[in-house]
Amino acid sequence: MVEFAVGIIGSMGLWGAALLIAIEVIVVPIPSELVLLLTGFNVSEGRFLIEGAISVTTLASVLGALFLYSIAKAIGEDRVFSLTRRFGKFVGLKETDIHKTLHWFARYGKALVFFGRLIPIIRSLVSIPAGLTKMNLWSFILFTTLGSGIWNSIWITAGFVLGENWSAADEFSQVIDVVAYIAIGLFALFLLGRAIFDRVSAAKE
Repeated sequence: MVEFAVGIIGSMGLWGAALLIAIEVIVVPIPSELVLLLTGFNVSEGRFLIEGAISVTTLASVLGALFLYSIAKAIGEDRVFSLTRRFGKFVGLKETDIHKTLHWFARYGKALVFFGRLIPIIRSLVSIPAGLTKMNLWSFILFTTLGSGIWNSIWITAGFVLGENWSAADEFSQVIDVVAYIAIGLFALFLLGRAIFDRVSAAKE
């Protein structure tokens, strides 16, 4: 992944970094921290201006988020509930769970979009409930821009300050990503365990 990112940024410059960031918002496995640290390193080498790097990567983050938002909005809540009725039992999801989640997001969506952009993995997924609940487009863009701008600024600045030692921060970011993956995995296991327990309880009755 490092060689791939280095190659893209090396051949396309700042627009290569922007492309990777836009894709990262849509495809979770691409680590934005790596791309942003590399971008910051290029800033330290004088290839990019830090203001331009932050602005362009933040714009890319917003465009990637809007892509997911638009897809989720087009799918709509009705189809989500339909899928939940058909397949939710296999992962422990009920229609009431989806309803509560969407209602909660509709109420606190602005804060969730803003802070969600500062959390690995979640920063990519938060666009989906925003689209499903038809969150106001301009509010979505505003809070996505603010959250992504802070996230991008932190990692680009770290890459700039560390220079050739940027990989030290990348190792730290990988630890954060692993923790996030473990947390999501444990939550998925909890849902699966609850589904199995409910089915066993129903069979006994």
